[in-house]
Amino acid sequence: MAQHPSTATEPAGAPVLELADVSFRRDGKQILDDVSFTVRAGEHWALLGPNGAGKSTILAFCGAVAHPTSGTVRVLGEQLGRVELQALRRRIGHVNPRHPLQSARTVREVVLSGITGTVELPMHWDPTEADLAAVDRLVDQLGLALRARDRWPTLSQGERGRALIARALISEPELLLLDEPSTGLDVAAREQLLETVDDLERTHPELASILVTHHLEELPETTTHATLVSHGRILAAGPVEEVVTTELVTEAFEHPIRVSRHDGRWAARAIRARRAAA
Repeated sequence: MAQHPSTATEPAGAPVLELADVSFRRDGKQILDDVSFTVRAGEHWALLGPNGAGKSTILAFCGAVAHPTSGTVRVLGEQLGRVELQALRRRIGHVNPRHPLQSARTVREVVLSGITGTVELPMHWDPTEADLAAVDRLVDQLGLALRARDRWPTLSQGERGRALIARALISEPELLLLDEPSTGLDVAAREQLLETVDDLERTHPELASILVTHHLEELPETTTHATLVSHGRILAAGPVEEVVTTELVTEAFEHPIRVSRHDGRWAARAIRARRAAA
């Protein structure tokens, strides 16, 4: 499968994430092959592709939770395999809608757990006044002030998604990873969450982000770049308008798909063959 690199001039922002000639094998099976792309400060990337294409494996490298079989991964200037991982992960925010919280914590407590980098708050740990002020500021900023003391099981999926974004931002990360954040959301909740993501361009202008999805409708308006993954290889990577095209999306998903964009948002529809006249 031919790769279609972007021909656009690279922006001047400092590299936040660099994958160079990355491959990955598991149990003798090739999962990724020759993956290369660079994310820079202030850029907002979408990682797109069909199920099983290798998106989750790439995101694991971005989050410093997996190592490649070959090639080089540099996250926030540190090369995987030559850095203390726990310290590096504290500089990365990760939003996973399948957050494995088991206890009935409040919204404030869930956001606080982003400071400690744990699912549950550690025993005998007390947040500072500055920590609590930062939590309240983020909870308010993400539209959850009225739900701050409500417990996790009572929240809607959309409210949980926004709480997890606040949790990821509380440690002031330099890289934000969003792993299919719209999973399980209805249309209204999805739009509210995407508005929250779009607002990060204003509130955190230097923050780089990578959002994983296989639905073009879930791309925020502020998406600047995209990577299309198919069969474990990069089909195209670069500015979003050069990558998210009818031709390339059709090739990646191996089905005729028409791509359109209206008011900054993307849509995809199958291209149906015209039926022959009876």
